[in-house]
Amino acid sequence: MTPMPTENNNGSAELIRRVPGAPNERQREFFASRARFTAYGGARGGGKSWALRRKLVLMCLRYPSLRCLLVRRSLAELRSNHLRQIMAELDGAVTWNEGDKCVIFPNGSRIFLGYCSSERDTLRYQGQEYDVIAIDEATQLTEYQFSIFKACLRGTSDLPRRMYLTCNPGGIGHAWVKRLFIDREFRRGESPEDHVFVPATVFDNGILTQRDPEYVRRLESLPPRLRDAWLYGRWDVFEGQFFPEFDPERHVCEPFAIPTLCGYAAAFDYGFDMLAAYVIGIDREGGLWVLREFCRSDLTLSEAARHVADLCDGLPVAYAVASPDLWNRRQDSGKSGFEIMQSVPGMPPMRPADDRRIPGWRVLREYLALPGSGSPRLHVSRDCRELLRCLPALLHDRNNPEDAADEPHSVTHSPEALRYAVMSRIPDLSPAVRTPPQKPDFRFPPRNGNGIFD
Repeated sequence: MTPMPTENNNGSAELIRRVPGAPNERQREFFASRARFTAYGGARGGGKSWALRRKLVLMCLRYPSLRCLLVRRSLAELRSNHLRQIMAELDGAVTWNEGDKCVIFPNGSRIFLGYCSSERDTLRYQGQEYDVIAIDEATQLTEYQFSIFKACLRGTSDLPRRMYLTCNPGGIGHAWVKRLFIDREFRRGESPEDHVFVPATVFDNGILTQRDPEYVRRLESLPPRLRDAWLYGRWDVFEGQFFPEFDPERHVCEPFAIPTLCGYAAAFDYGFDMLAAYVIGIDREGGLWVLREFCRSDLTLSEAARHVADLCDGLPVAYAVASPDLWNRRQDSGKSGFEIMQSVPGMPPMRPADDRRIPGWRVLREYLALPGSGSPRLHVSRDCRELLRCLPALLHDRNNPEDAADEPHSVTHSPEALRYAVMSRIPDLSPAVRTPPQKPDFRFPPRNGNGIFD
């Protein structure tokens, strides 16, 4: 019988010595983090799974009665990537309870296996309490799923409360992981000191490069953008990105670098969950410049209209284009959203958008593409931070590669407002690209010698 390990006896040390492998420098940095939320990874081959598994085992050996939850999209992935290794490394020292789906340590600590392949799966975790939660491949989960797990990180004991995540660029959760751990843009209630990111690439994993030297060459042979994400851990390019044409170095401009413009329009996507509104200008060559942005949730129609009016203040905005459903009459008031919003002082004349999705995305892609001169036709002010976050995070629809996915929903509002803008007649605001009206030809046809007056 293996002695029960505690913080003060040799049982833990003996079991730790039985776990094969030694951490590299990046993994040591991950182990040493005491932040409430620590993310590890960024590229393929960085030793993420081993580090996450080893961290949970070490904490279970150190703290008696620790409750840990290890999460991935499916239970099958957990069995093949973690459970099999834990049981082999600690053979005879831990037991597996199939009913509770947990690994039991001699000191009473437990590692529960939890899967979360859909939003419905989060219901099983509501009301649960865990001291430590580890999410493997966190970018495969939505921000809503992540928030449910955050609520489970609680308890009344003196044990540590921490969450550990591994991640690669891409996936449905790319945007929220990038926001928290890469861009470090925090919302109310989120603390910078609670979030730590430890970057790791295959070059940090000496064991892998020694045992499989061809692995790096295989990553180097990938298409450039996929190579940059998988080999170097770049978060601005990833597999499944809907607009790979978007390049911050070319499409983002400083506010003071915006040229003189000859016309202005507004575009917005309204929902109670989010208003995403923009003012766009056009230059004399037909290029579009996204100048101003306002994004906020929980606004009524009249409140949203006032914010759009304020956004347009001081500029000769010709019109505001919005989703056609605003022209439908509302059952509660008998008025349409258009009537309510248009009645707000300062609101530009509203137009229903051409909301065809695939043609709209195609037009927007044309504006993002680089012509022969190397300068794109669409520029976004650095002040429009939400659009700069959402546009590169938009994903392909799994069933229709020409359409954008509607999940994660939090990144769809701003791109859709921009789609409304490019599908409107905004080029007509530029005299250089305005198509002159065709004059009818009133000339008589030439004589052919067959007429009665010839």
